[in-house]
Amino acid sequence: MIDQIDIRTESMPKEMHLLLKDYPRESWEANPAFMQATKNWLGAHQMFRQLGEITRKETENYLDKSRDPDDYAARLSYYGDALVRNLHGHHGWEDNSYFPELSAADPRFDAGLKVLEKDHETLDMVLDKFTRSANRTIKLIQLDEKSARNEAGNVHKMAQTIEAFLERHLSDEEELAVPIILHHRLRG
Repeated sequence: MIDQIDIRTESMPKEMHLLLKDYPRESWEANPAFMQATKNWLGAHQMFRQLGEITRKETENYLDKSRDPDDYAARLSYYGDALVRNLHGHHGWEDNSYFPELSAADPRFDAGLKVLEKDHETLDMVLDKFTRSANRTIKLIQLDEKSARNEAGNVHKMAQTIEAFLERHLSDEEELAVPIILHHRLRG
C-alpha cells in the first residue's frame, strides 16, 4: 500500500544548508533573532513527532494485546485525527504563507523550499492512506477482531512510515528555514 508512494529518503542537499554553518542548531535559542513565532513553529514540529510516536506505540499495544480493542479504537481515533488534521493545517500554512516569506527573503533557498513542498504533497498521500486504514481498523474492531488486527498491522506500518518521514522532513525543514529566519531576522 505505502510502497506505491515515492517517499524521499535522502537528506536535503548540502548546498541548501549554506547558512546552517553560520547558524548551527545548538546556537538557535541563544540568538537574539530567535523569536516566539519560531519557537512556536518548532514546538508544532515536536508535537507532530510525539503524535506520530503515540500512534505507533498505541498500535503496538493493541497488536500485542496489551491495549483493549475499544480503548485502542478511541485512542487511534483521537491521536490519529490530531496527527492528520494538524499536519494538513500546518503544512498548508507553510506552503501558502511561510515558505513564500522565506523565498522572498532569500531566493537562494528556493530549490530547498521546492523539495519541502514536494514532501508535503507526498505526505498528503501517506496521510490519506493512513486515515483510510485507521478508519477501517476502528470499524472492524466492532465487526471482526481478527480482521481488525490484520488492518492494524497496516496502520502500524504506516505509522512507522509517518514517523520516519517526519523525522527526516522536519529536520530538513528546520535546518533550512531557521537559519534563514535568524540571518534575515524574520518572524519578529
